[in-house]
Amino acid sequence: MAGLPAQAPVPAQLQTFLAFDYGLRRTGVAVGTRLLRSASPQTSIHAAGDARFAEVARRIREWQPDALVVGVPFHPDGASHENTVRARKFARQLHGRFGLPVYEVDERYSTTEARAEARTPDADAGAACIILEQFLRSLP
Repeated sequence: MAGLPAQAPVPAQLQTFLAFDYGLRRTGVAVGTRLLRSASPQTSIHAAGDARFAEVARRIREWQPDALVVGVPFHPDGASHENTVRARKFARQLHGRFGLPVYEVDERYSTTEARAEARTPDADAGAACIILEQFLRSLP
């Protein structure tokens, strides 16, 4: 199967989102709102395993998001690969640990685009911004 499956519509009451660009060593983070349809980069998480989730929990307490967004990478032709599986597992773990709705976004080329735009010196946080803004633009 290529790309992401269709997801349920995002309820209008969900207004604030925390997005993640998952990586094995670093996870980019961005926060944004439906009203402004823009995202702001946050300091990336440089941790794995339980330490990563402790940092995610801190960010959730700080920003109080209504939902989470996770970038899911694919090959250019839309095929899945090892990091697709890892990102989706991370999304499921976020939902399981924090009980918030989690939305997946096809994030092909987000890190490359973030480096080209040089929004922030933290390319992973820049990629998280791109992922979140793509998600926000898709909302009615």
